[in-house]
Amino acid sequence: MCTPSVLVLDDQSFQREMLVKALQHLGVNDILQAGDSEWAMAQISREGGVDIVICDLSNSAVNWMDVLTRIGESGMARAVALCSELKPELRRAVEQMTCLSGLQMLGVVGKRTQLSTLHEILGRYSRQQMASDVESASLSRLPSEEDVRRGLVQGEFKAWFQPKFDLNTSAVAGAEALVRWRHPIKGLLLPRHFLAAVLAYDLIDEMLKQMLEQGMSLLNTLRRSGHSLELAFNLHASQLAHNDLIEHIEQLLKLHDFPGETLLFEVAENGLLNAPRTTRENLLRLRMMGCGLSIDDFGMGFSSLSLLCQLPFNQLKLDGELVRAIEDPRTHAMVTSTVALARALNMSLVIEGVGSQVIRDGLVAMGCSFGQGFHLGRPMEAQRFLRWLQAPDSPT
Repeated sequence: MCTPSVLVLDDQSFQREMLVKALQHLGVNDILQAGDSEWAMAQISREGGVDIVICDLSNSAVNWMDVLTRIGESGMARAVALCSELKPELRRAVEQMTCLSGLQMLGVVGKRTQLSTLHEILGRYSRQQMASDVESASLSRLPSEEDVRRGLVQGEFKAWFQPKFDLNTSAVAGAEALVRWRHPIKGLLLPRHFLAAVLAYDLIDEMLKQMLEQGMSLLNTLRRSGHSLELAFNLHASQLAHNDLIEHIEQLLKLHDFPGETLLFEVAENGLLNAPRTTRENLLRLRMMGCGLSIDDFGMGFSSLSLLCQLPFNQLKLDGELVRAIEDPRTHAMVTSTVALARALNMSLVIEGVGSQVIRDGLVAMGCSFGQGFHLGRPMEAQRFLRWLQAPDSPT
């Protein structure tokens, strides 16, 4: 990928020159400079936009929030990095942001510019752009409605099962059903390749019904051998807006003579924001049937504590991205506070993305009880999962 174009916005000419020289040293040659807001807007307008704006927060001549908003709304830049000596708590908050005024947030450059920090920020921009290009290409290749409907009719959508574990005893504590599309031409497809299309064509309920049937088949096989298991399924919040799916789940449980607690439904945290009345009522109906309810990707959305108390969830599922840096003090603070929150609300806590023994050991030390991840057990087709349950020490 070619080097990005950069606007350095700083009212101190010496600081601007230092940043320009550092950028040039890193191979960036398409650089604009400005000392105030109007100068910056004129520069960007004349050049037709830039990739990155590096803005000094302490700049007395710049209302930096206003100029970034104007740049973001105009579409004349893609990303922003801030230049300032921020207090630790503010720096952490800024570095956790994914965007500012509609611009991708790349991070903070210290006033005493370090080449390594600037290099990392440029690298982060390149990676984000590559990911964006891949996502755009993927979206442009979404399967057609006809292809999805054909796949559903032909039974090509299959449930794979990933075990959940008690981290203290290594006992299997349940499993999550994950959809895969065994496409006759494209091979095995993961949800990121087709889920947007299934939602767009309003076929998500039909796909879930097939996953539920396959899950019931697995549970029946286990029951005949004297075993039981809690199975989790992903629910998109939009599926809770109508009663039909809830009634289907209730009838399915009765048909197969399973108690409601056999099933658990995971709903992404972001989908719960401003949930309409029917969604809340249907969540309550599922809990009254005995089904478990889990807030998926907890910690990655914007739910409030009052929302946790208002909705009838009995499990939190912490996103694996939040525990990768298991030895970071901030990770420790976040995980232990979530453990305490779950206990206070009488909810179980499952940690996703347990990718190594170090992460597992760290989570156990912080009081976590349940986990899921490739280090513990990978997703498996139904027959392989059944064989694995009979010999769980075998590799997945």
